Amino acid sequence: MRAEGYRPASWAGGIFGVLIFSALHYVKGYFAYAKQFGWPTGWTIYPPLSALPQAIPGQPSALLTAWTALLSTPVWIGGAIVLLVVLMLREIILWPKHGQPFANVGATLIGLLYVSLPMALLNVIAFEHTEYVPRRIFFLIFLIWAADTGAYFAGKNLGKHKLAPSISPGKTWEGWAGGALLTLAVGWAAGYFLPDIPLSHRLMAAGVVAVFGPLGDLAESMLKRSAGVKDSGTFLPGHGGLLDRFDAFLLVLPVLALLQVLVG
Repeated sequence: MRAEGYRPASWAGGIFGVLIFSALHYVKGYFAYAKQFGWPTGWTIYPPLSALPQAIPGQPSALLTAWTALLSTPVWIGGAIVLLVVLMLREIILWPKHGQPFANVGATLIGLLYVSLPMALLNVIAFEHTEYVPRRIFFLIFLIWAADTGAYFAGKNLGKHKLAPSISPGKTWEGWAGGALLTLAVGWAAGYFLPDIPLSHRLMAAGVVAVFGPLGDLAESMLKRSAGVKDSGTFLPGHGGLLDRFDAFLLVLPVLALLQVLVG
């Protein structure tokens, strides 16, 4: 966004991005950690329940109640308002040096919505009830790899019809079809190491990746083209930047997290 002439508050985006991930990790992982560690005498990732002040026997501790309140909807709304006020104050103080004040605020907020929140939703997929199931994350990675691999080979050998020539000239409908077929095949074969997930759920996840993975790729390519840059960063030169390695996740994760909540 800086290459496009905007001045987003990356420090604010980074701080709130970490807070969003931490809050979702706490919400989804609390009982998994409690079950795994049994709350021994020493402190683990979260304080043991015995270390929390008990108000009334048999009722949640005061600190746990405070955490629950902290993660409630009004607090999230309040946090969003605080972020907006902070960003507006920044623009008022720096005006007219930065220029485009509302565009700068929007660039910061879209970074949270486009990158931070989707990646934080990994916690929704990784934790199932009171269990941490890393196989779900590996399953997602394999599906995205399958979509990319199938699209590459099918597009290279059979590709004739352009998918979105103004955004990514190399992508074709034939490549997308090849990626979708390989993704569905991996979703079916994943039953050998994920027998607890029904076949219908695995194929549904594969279908989401097959559709929304390429859309995420196109969205990130559109972002780079609009800014006139070849790579999204310098961390992985020659690979399009670090964001290029995770662009498919950014639209896949919200849809999968929603399905996880609705279907399980």
